[in-house]
Amino acid sequence: MDKKDYYEVLGVSKTATEDEIKSAFRKLAKKYHPDVSKEENAAEKFKECQEAYAVLSDPEKRKQYDQFGHAAFANSAGGAGGFGGFGNFDFGDMSDIFDDILGGLGGFSSFRQSGSRRSSNGPRKGNDVLYRMTIDFEEAIFGTKKEINIDVIDNCEECHGKGGFNETTCSECRGSGSITSEQRTMFGSFLTKTTCPYCNGTGVTYEKKCTSCKGKGKVKKNKTIEINIPAGIDTENRLRVAGKGEAGINGGNPGDLYIEFTVKEHEFYERVDDDIYINLPLTIPEATLGCKKEVPTPYGNINLTIPAGTNTNDKLRVKGKGIPNVSTKKKGDLYIVANVIIPDKLSRDQKKLMEELNKTSLDDSSEFKKYKKYLNR
Repeated sequence: MDKKDYYEVLGVSKTATEDEIKSAFRKLAKKYHPDVSKEENAAEKFKECQEAYAVLSDPEKRKQYDQFGHAAFANSAGGAGGFGGFGNFDFGDMSDIFDDILGGLGGFSSFRQSGSRRSSNGPRKGNDVLYRMTIDFEEAIFGTKKEINIDVIDNCEECHGKGGFNETTCSECRGSGSITSEQRTMFGSFLTKTTCPYCNGTGVTYEKKCTSCKGKGKVKKNKTIEINIPAGIDTENRLRVAGKGEAGINGGNPGDLYIEFTVKEHEFYERVDDDIYINLPLTIPEATLGCKKEVPTPYGNINLTIPAGTNTNDKLRVKGKGIPNVSTKKKGDLYIVANVIIPDKLSRDQKKLMEELNKTSLDDSSEFKKYKKYLNR
């Protein structure tokens, strides 16, 4: 059976760059790796891609292939088809592909993996912790300090996070923190790299296990932490408190604490971004004739002039009386929304006055003119 063209196998042109060839192999390796792919003949396709990449990624082999085709490797031990001709091919630079696929499983068919991997027993940052906090409207505007109690995983004080005493190098993984095993199939050999179960990936064991943490090196602790909440915080905003999360692994830095906020609604003020809205009740004479009103704000009461002819939903803006932006610290504005109130009950004299007012002509009003035009269409 004739072999497929290697460029066709990887889906690249004959002028493809080294990076384009590597990128194409990466995608196909993820697609056809036999330990993750459910496609039919995945192992055969994976091996085919490996073979194509082995040739096209090597400048000398690619040059031979471009000149002579598959015949260039017909005399290799085992032939290119058996992949024996590339028994010592270095796939070390592609280990990141297999880390992406299987988190450390190397599916290398009959070749040796070279190059270093990140040691599984190296220092790693601890997990982050999320804490949800509810605060009052005024606390969000002005900022405040809060103390919280949280349960976090911390290093055991008795063994200093090690899990035991009298440390020795793990005899099973020889300090690497991982164990490599080989699985043979009809399509070749596959190397599986897993965390060492004897030392849990630390690379060391102990003569005596710590009784306080039962050998885990970590214990759950309740901590009291003071939080400085900045002015202007809003619902769903998150505040990062560095280094207050869970303890790191193998001497790594601790994780971070994230505070996610929910701000309670206010009975009078309404927040829209960094602006504050309030409803101002007005009587009919106040709205008609204009007046001066004392208006409450989060920063104290202010005196505001209400212009004559104010209608319900008219807005007056007071600059700089809103909420400080949590990033820029610049304050938003305060909007006073007029709400003309119709009285429920009137005295006899008030009714007479209203009847007199009812004789008021609206003919000159622009709104009334539009209404009449539509009414008489």
